[in-house]
Amino acid sequence: MKKENILLILMSIVVINVNAQFGKILSKTKNIEAGKKLVKAATLSDEDMATLSLQSVKWMDENNPIAEAGDTYADRLSKLVAGLDNEDGLTLNFKVYRVVDVNAFATPDGSVRVMAGLMDLMTDDELLSVIGHEIGHVKLGHSKKRYQSAYAISAAKDVAVANTNAGKVLADEEIGNFVETVANAQFSQTNESSADEYGFKFLVRHNFNYHGMEGAFKKLADLSADGGKGSLTSSHPGSAKRSARAKEWAEKQDKNK
Repeated sequence: MKKENILLILMSIVVINVNAQFGKILSKTKNIEAGKKLVKAATLSDEDMATLSLQSVKWMDENNPIAEAGDTYADRLSKLVAGLDNEDGLTLNFKVYRVVDVNAFATPDGSVRVMAGLMDLMTDDELLSVIGHEIGHVKLGHSKKRYQSAYAISAAKDVAVANTNAGKVLADEEIGNFVETVANAQFSQTNESSADEYGFKFLVRHNFNYHGMEGAFKKLADLSADGGKGSLTSSHPGSAKRSARAKEWAEKQDKNK
């Protein structure tokens, strides 16, 4: 859909909310501001996206147990990503959430969060392949689109609550819902494949063991077969096929050495 059409649709939603009073006085100023944010969601700048991303990461860091320096998980990740302060112009920062989820993610501001459950499952080489994959989603613009979509939903809610004089985009009580919306959104298969390729090249570029990607997807495939849910096993379908593809890439890379 063309950007112009998206904006027209978003603007029409705002007009409906502004004009349909249904027997109560509207807070026009707040509706106008909420409407501006709704339209802006389709064209968030990189700077705005970084700010929005930082707000989200701050909330997640405050609502998850973080492994501090000296912790086994924290020390392992710190050693693993030593020297990875920047990836293709993106400044990175890393933390471990001490939770059992088999998951990891990267956000548009460069924050990379790895779950202890994933670290328990994977070797260092396999972990690096997952990290490269997640960074790929950011560098290829996939994460930005997820944030735009979640922000648009948040802004749409703001239009509704503005009429109760309580509307505020990403208020403290709204951030959690926004983060949940982002987390529940799944990448397309095309995006996943592109991030896989980026992740593999990431391993090659940094002289990491690129055979690790094959093993990572193999373990995710096995976990999925055992009924693993709510993690990389559910948001990254087709892990067995992706493991086979990673193996082909690795064999080709071996021949080119």
